[in-house]
Amino acid sequence: MPSERESWTIKHFSQANPVGPGQDSVPALLRRIADSIEQRPGVGVQDVILHSEVTADGDWWSATVYFHEPSL
Repeated sequence: MPSERESWTIKHFSQANPVGPGQDSVPALLRRIADSIEQRPGVGVQDVILHSEVTADGDWWSATVYFHEPSL
């Protein structure tokens, strides 16, 4: 067993499709999330959680991405 425990800080961001037509598009949300991850070179994604909220206009998808930045 190692004497020192490796640790890091987990960060997160959340994104949703814009309200209105297309708010129920999971593929559009996944593309939006992929673009955001690519704008953070070298991050390690830990988890992606999808959320759906039922609104008067139908399902409204969002996601939270948990990630850690590369060690220096």
